[in-house]
Amino acid sequence: MRAAGASTVQSHTFRSTALQRDWSYVVYLPPGYRADGPPDGPRYPVLYLLHGNDDDAHRWITEGHLQTAADALIARSEIPPVVIVMPQGGTDWYVDRKEKIETAFFGELLPHVESHYAVTNDRKGRAIGGVSMGGFGALRYAMLEPDRFCGVLLLSPAIYSGEPPPQSAARRVHVFGEQRFDADIWHALNYPALWPRYMSQPYRLPMFIAAGDHDVVIEAEASLLYTHLREAGNPAALRIIGGGHDWDTWSALLPAALKYGLSCIRSS
Repeated sequence: MRAAGASTVQSHTFRSTALQRDWSYVVYLPPGYRADGPPDGPRYPVLYLLHGNDDDAHRWITEGHLQTAADALIARSEIPPVVIVMPQGGTDWYVDRKEKIETAFFGELLPHVESHYAVTNDRKGRAIGGVSMGGFGALRYAMLEPDRFCGVLLLSPAIYSGEPPPQSAARRVHVFGEQRFDADIWHALNYPALWPRYMSQPYRLPMFIAAGDHDVVIEAEASLLYTHLREAGNPAALRIIGGGHDWDTWSALLPAALKYGLSCIRSS
């Protein structure tokens, strides 16, 4: 048994039928978490964090300093003790194109986590977030299934409402077109195509949106999304700080993102 006051970070793998391979993830377990607690014991809220293109889920810990940030916020009672799950996303952009990662997320990862950890299966205790490509995925998942989540946090989300700029990885990863980038596929999968459906649902998920001011295109897209949400009466917060499209910026933004993204859990 570890000390009651210490959080832990673990890596695990499970077999995904949808992906036809093993799928790994990193999980943060908050101070005091006990895997051997009684079946009717406390169920923790859970946050899913999606990493960026061709990155690694461990970088939330090593570069984003997530464990340090979460420990400090929990110690100050600014967020509740929360389990944080960070799946490996490769270059899939979290859509069912190269492989069925979207299907695997909803149909396999969520049930796996809820059966192996003491977490709630209620939307009031479940949030989602991501960085860059992961922001694209987190926003898509939240708008597709708003009845699954209560809060969203988006750090430098790669959510270009038009076409991605020439330097974007979205044009090179053979997700949005097998041989070359196909703008029609991009638009069909990006958030503007989901907007009417999302706005027809009864849920309005509070969204924390942030970027660095040197990340000019994404800063503009983040501000545009924020404006559209606020105009539609959807709760949202926008933070622009000095920085680029990098972990220094995301690490600096993470504490505020966690506080806002998990505020729905505190008030639920």
